[in-house]
Amino acid sequence: MPSAVKPYFNEAGLAFLRSLKRNNDREWFNARKPIYEAEVKEPMLALIQAINEELAGFAPEFVRDPAKCMFRIYRDTRFSKDKVPYKDHAAAWWVRQGLGKTSGAGFYFELNPIQITVAAGCYMPEREQLLAIRRHLLGRHEEFRKLAGAKKLKALGMTAFEPARMTRPPKGFPADHPAIDLIAQRQWGLAARLPAELALGPVLAGEVVDRFRAAAPLVALLNEPLIPAPNASLW
Repeated sequence: MPSAVKPYFNEAGLAFLRSLKRNNDREWFNARKPIYEAEVKEPMLALIQAINEELAGFAPEFVRDPAKCMFRIYRDTRFSKDKVPYKDHAAAWWVRQGLGKTSGAGFYFELNPIQITVAAGCYMPEREQLLAIRRHLLGRHEEFRKLAGAKKLKALGMTAFEPARMTRPPKGFPADHPAIDLIAQRQWGLAARLPAELALGPVLAGEVVDRFRAAAPLVALLNEPLIPAPNASLW
């Protein structure tokens, strides 16, 4: 990555994403791919690297190669009725070493033409992980609530994910358990939504890192039942 690339975006990057939303087809994108590379992809990779350098100090298990951390701009349309080929945002996901690329609890950043999303937690895990987290929360729900309600997180605008909750208690879990509201959920975590204009200056990485650092204990708690045995492969 060229050293001259800064870990934030120019107005041209936001303008590209706005135009892509209106002109989401391959011919339009291919003619402007160099703009995407220079104004969206390269700044995004630089931002991920800057965040990695800070993660190394408080969550080193989440440091990843920026190219693996960043989501591709191309949509997977194989099983979707919506055949629009490109995403209209840039995003990255930091997953813990030892867990799959999109599984477990981790950290997320997204920039679209309207806003920035900074999130931390576990979003719609696979079946086995879902069960493991639910069992974990039976005994750790008080700690989870304390971490999720921390004053620092509230001050940073981090609020709970939409619950995506089952209408009935999951099979095998007591309906009268004090954590049943948490156990019935399919995702757990926090997110802050910030103005897209924040992405245009050097404060961007710090704003993201502050929220990741504040949410790190919650992420660690959610990952406890998912971490492989010490002799398991890291990837």
